[in-house]
Formats: sequence, structure tokens, C-alpha cells
Amino acid sequence: METEEDHAAAALRELREELGVDEKNVALGTQLAQRSQEQTVGGRGVRQVERYFLAHLGPADADPARATQPDNIQAHRWWTLQELRETPETIYPDGLLGLIAGLLANGAPKCPITLR
Repeated sequence: METEEDHAAAALRELREELGVDEKNVALGTQLAQRSQEQTVGGRGVRQVERYFLAHLGPADADPARATQPDNIQAHRWWTLQELRETPETIYPDGLLGLIAGLLANGAPKCPITLR
């Protein structure tokens, strides 16, 4: 997160930097989940905290050609819930598929859930 930037503003900035999404095309909703983990970065131990927000945007709104910091993203795509359930690929982080299924069935959780 940048100095004097709240979590919602950071989420919009990340969408712009990594996926080339124009903030004007995003309706950012509530925080749905969070996750934290310890990892080593540059030889130092750090605690990384991730926050997951509901974002309403269309497939055409993501344009990697506009991304300023693509972070080695090689491709992106939209998935249906059924495709996510059936894929042999790893869904990351743990609990994300359940969060999405619950969101579609029951709406957003009353408070952010914890993902592993």
C-alpha cells in the first residue's frame, strides 16, 4: 500500500498497474476476505496481508497492454463457477472457490472471511 492510501484505493491501483483496468470502469464493492502469510523477500522475513474486494467490471475492461507493472502475468481469462469447480488447476488461495460460490448463492459475507 502506498503512503496515505486506503485498502480500497490500493485495490484499484493494483487493478490499473497489473491488469490495465481504468478505475472509472470499476465498481469496487466491499472487502470479502483477507489472508496473511509470512514469507522471505530479499532475504528478509515479511508478513504479507492480502485483502480481497468485490469488483464489478467486464472482460473488455482488463487490458494488459495498458498495465504499467504486469508482474509477469502472461495471460488472464474469465471463469464461470462451473469451470472453477471442474478445473484440474490449483485455485489459489485456499478457500477462494468457496468464497465465490457463497457470494453467488448468498451475497457478500457480513464481515470479511479469512482465507488460507
